[in-house]
Amino acid sequence: MPDFSLLYPKGVKPSGKTLSDDAVNDLSVELICEKLSGELFEQNIIRNIMINIEKDPRVISYRRDVFDDLYRFPDLRERIKGLLEELAYLKDLEKATKDPTASPVWQLVNRLHELDIYVTCISEIHKSLQDHDIRSDGLLQLKEFVGSVYNENGFEHLHNDIKELVGEVSQVKSLSLGVNLDNRLMPVEVGILAINDKQFTRPGLLNKFLDFSSNKKNGIHIGTDVNGMTKIHTVGKVTGDDPLMNNLSRVVTEMLASTVKQLKSKLAKYTNVSGYGLIKMIPEFIFYIRWADFMQQLMDKNVPLCKPEIIDDGSRDTYVKGLYNFKLAIRRMTQSKDEEIILNGFEFTREHGIYIMTGPNRGGKTTFTQAVGLMFLMAQCGIYVPAESARLAPVDCIYTHFPADENKTVDLGRLGEESQRMSEIFSEATNESLLLFNESLATTSFAEGLYIAKDVVRALRYLGARTIFNTHMHELAMSCNEVNKQIEGDLDIASLITGIHEGKRSYKIFIAPPEGVSYAQDIAKKYGVTFDQLSERIHPNG
Repeated sequence: MPDFSLLYPKGVKPSGKTLSDDAVNDLSVELICEKLSGELFEQNIIRNIMINIEKDPRVISYRRDVFDDLYRFPDLRERIKGLLEELAYLKDLEKATKDPTASPVWQLVNRLHELDIYVTCISEIHKSLQDHDIRSDGLLQLKEFVGSVYNENGFEHLHNDIKELVGEVSQVKSLSLGVNLDNRLMPVEVGILAINDKQFTRPGLLNKFLDFSSNKKNGIHIGTDVNGMTKIHTVGKVTGDDPLMNNLSRVVTEMLASTVKQLKSKLAKYTNVSGYGLIKMIPEFIFYIRWADFMQQLMDKNVPLCKPEIIDDGSRDTYVKGLYNFKLAIRRMTQSKDEEIILNGFEFTREHGIYIMTGPNRGGKTTFTQAVGLMFLMAQCGIYVPAESARLAPVDCIYTHFPADENKTVDLGRLGEESQRMSEIFSEATNESLLLFNESLATTSFAEGLYIAKDVVRALRYLGARTIFNTHMHELAMSCNEVNKQIEGDLDIASLITGIHEGKRSYKIFIAPPEGVSYAQDIAKKYGVTFDQLSERIHPNG
């Protein structure tokens, strides 16, 4: 099988960076994978593809087009799903072929099944892709390959030979075994009585047993000839071999001598044909199909999703309309009533490249910060993104700095642990990275936190990486213009706020100066804790 992939264009090798465990956790990648598939091995496949960030626009566009084809044709996805079961069985067969203890007959039968699955998959993929208006380079390459195989003269002969051999072998449905017992009624030998063309059924066995018991006075059958006896256990000797299965394999080979000879003869013609090359397509198809199925369910729930455009002009610009956190869409899928989803416009530009984001507690800062990270992650995986429209310059990696688990701060303390993680991020990030800070330095005293945060913001300006730094420190956001003048950098720092109206959180995002005091006033009025409201309670009559 040619060396091509549905994840990478021909001649392009993987070159992306891998998300850290912290970033995987902060972006809820595990949760998303669990929603896409209930199978652990599939979750691991999807996770491994997602956490390896590919920045190359060629790779992103290639994947995006493959995903788009599979999303547009649900019936094509269903046909490929059927083949995934065949390919999974083929994967098990590949393991069996590496077993040196397997008998010749089982090796031949496994080889037959391998070629049978190969013929089935080539035929089905060929027909499926012929029936649809495929546009992506990845699926067009697959279509060309299976078409060339399918239309070869030798493929028709292979198809007919395999069909005939499968029909021959499939006549064997069961074995009748004879078991000898010693004077303690312990089984000591077993042999094959017959190879049958029908499977045993429980009622038939039960009826035979009842007939046997009722017709025999003492329940003992006198005499029988059994072919190929062997010991079940060997006293005083430990061995890794399985005498029973070895013997059964040998006897089956002898009793099916003509079938085995025919298998050997016909399969020998196809020594250069291998179905195992198709196995590498399993994870790629699983990734695209599980995502496409889930996106289809979201579309049915009227959740906005779009095919992102990739900006490849050397800039770090990003323009998004109707952005929201993908986890809100997941929640809408799992709740009986629709989850309210607030849409926001957002951009990264030269003038607005580093945001200091402020707003009230539970006002949506964390939700929005995570939304931006997930949007980049999903776009660069090549799938649709949670927005009405999106144009973005890819990032080389996503770095997150969210509050740590208590267990991770035992040795260094919270401030020490947070500072260490920040240092690690700045040692790895480039000006093409995406940095997401969520309430960083909030666990120390306000004075200490603000002191460190100001230096961090200066370093962000110097680095020039697209950043969202959400914080409760409004004084930090007030210093944006000052830092822009003090430190040279490619991206300017700007203040971003989450909206609130009459004490009610709107979860809307605006580029504007911080309004910490007014937020507090709105919340105080809502809960009746302004001086006027409290004094009225103390003296209701004035």
